[in-house]
Amino acid sequence: MGALEGVRVVDFSKFLPGPYCTWLLADMGADVIRIENPREIAKQAKAFGWDKLSDAERKALRETDILARNKRSVMLDIGDEKAQEAIKALVATADIVVEDYRPGVLEGIGLGYDALKAVKPDIIYVSLTLCGQTGPYRDKPGHDPIALAITGVLSRIGENPDAPSFSGIPAADVVTGTHAAFATLAAYIERQRTGEGRHVDVAMSDCSMSLLVNVLSRHADLSTIPPRGARRADSGLWRTKDGSYICTTDMEPRFWRTFCETVGRPDFIESQHDVSRRGEIRAELDKVFASRTRDEWLQILEAAGTQYAPVNEISEALADPHLRARGMVMEIPGTSGRTVRQIGQPVRLDEETSIRNLGHAPGTDTEEVLSELGLAREMIDQLMYKGA
Repeated sequence: MGALEGVRVVDFSKFLPGPYCTWLLADMGADVIRIENPREIAKQAKAFGWDKLSDAERKALRETDILARNKRSVMLDIGDEKAQEAIKALVATADIVVEDYRPGVLEGIGLGYDALKAVKPDIIYVSLTLCGQTGPYRDKPGHDPIALAITGVLSRIGENPDAPSFSGIPAADVVTGTHAAFATLAAYIERQRTGEGRHVDVAMSDCSMSLLVNVLSRHADLSTIPPRGARRADSGLWRTKDGSYICTTDMEPRFWRTFCETVGRPDFIESQHDVSRRGEIRAELDKVFASRTRDEWLQILEAAGTQYAPVNEISEALADPHLRARGMVMEIPGTSGRTVRQIGQPVRLDEETSIRNLGHAPGTDTEEVLSELGLAREMIDQLMYKGA
């Protein structure tokens, strides 16, 4: 039994922030029902080459989609009048709607907040967009890097002082999906008190700004922000003799002292915050770490009790004994006897991640969900035919 058992979410979202939000809710036990548009599925299939896959291969591909697990999938053409009737019947049974269309799109076809509020007055309607429902950039298209670029976050990413870099992970997407889940639950709790729903406006640009809280809190005078790539002497990524890397973060004085003594450079202890010596200290530490292999350094640093970790490749992370002990790496039986790798639920409520189902192929649950609504058999058959 999950904490959100009994909560129903109608999910129109397609891009990473929305499905990430509803994944968090689904893993907590919410009944998340994806509304998948056959026309959009066809566009995605062509764009990513899925149209060349067999049905079995597509099913297997969806099973590996972590963000699709614990959700049901209904295939409906949201522009079709009969499909909209079914959608509104579904919304009438729901607590939350999540969508990630550009502002005004769903309003234009009769599925916006006001239209669905008329069906379910206390509905919580969550809209995820690049720049929100208001403001000069309201209608601006774009994805994760655009949000990071607008907010200045991209200017802080990378080691090259002369040019910014992409982050290598969808940072804006993930932070937006996380904030959206938080805001959704806040609105849900508020509804329990007031009996009223709410339109929740979640902008990737707003959420990306939250990534700057540390920088702006420490540098009220923007001229004091260190240039991109500048690093403290007491933290670093160090290349070892065998070409691997180790990360250290011995920022507290007692850890810095132990670190310096452990690597044989006690003369650096008093220069921890001496900006004029940072380059010199880092250059010397580069030489120190290059003198031994990664495994040798891991044993030395572990014995000393300093703050360190190997910079794992993804394959190494998936085999990490701590991550496995925490249930963050899972192997779930899939179709045709294969095993599907999943990551566990990022937070714990005194229970292990419950995988009710792997990702369902688009439309798998159409008949089941429409039947639950009590729709006529003829209408269900028509909608399934149009959604095929």
